[in-house]
Amino acid sequence: MSPSRDPLHGVTLEMILTALVAHFGWSELGQQVNIRCFTTDPSIASSLKFLRRTPWARQKVESLYSFMLREQVRQQRREDP
Repeated sequence: MSPSRDPLHGVTLEMILTALVAHFGWSELGQQVNIRCFTTDPSIASSLKFLRRTPWARQKVESLYSFMLREQVRQQRREDP
């Protein structure tokens, strides 16, 4: 069996959210995905609770994570000789 090409394969929602917060910070994350759990008293726990029961918001977060990964790969390619 070949390895999955899906960047979300084996990645938990908590891992995605933690990476996005580390990369963007809560303020920028709230601008990228305008949901209250990112803009008003944000926390990983409250955001996970909301995202797990709100498919459209989860999809936006997963899309932003995939975009972030692609940008990091592009940046790495620019830095490598």
